[in-house]
Amino acid sequence: MNTPITVEYKINAPVEKIWKALTDKNEMKSWYFDIPDFILEEGKEFNFYEPGDAKKYHHQGRILEIIPDRKLKHTWSYPEFSDAVTAVTWELQEENNGTLVTLTHDDIEGFDSLGENFSRKSFTDGWNGIIGQSMKEYLEK
Repeated sequence: MNTPITVEYKINAPVEKIWKALTDKNEMKSWYFDIPDFILEEGKEFNFYEPGDAKKYHHQGRILEIIPDRKLKHTWSYPEFSDAVTAVTWELQEENNGTLVTLTHDDIEGFDSLGENFSRKSFTDGWNGIIGQSMKEYLEK
């Protein structure tokens, strides 16, 4: 059964500024991950590792859907650890002089066998930190 993780934050910045931070690889590395092969085009794959020198977890994604300034959907997987492929959807909606950022991560149950670092709690905490702290601080400065 798929029980998605949903994380929402209001960020005091215009949609266009958030979209650029979310889709420009040079901006991404300031608040998210360094993804050198990211190209904003449906079907394109991208790869990255968590920050730091450990490089324990190879993340791989493929862009599934783009609606400029509104929605970015991509896969999220760990090809060295599992055949499971999940989906991450970023949605942006203008709201009271700011933007509501909603992230939905589907199908994480496929990672259940991989241990604590891939648990629902770990992903929820991670997304809350990425959006509620890193993204928010980067865009509201």
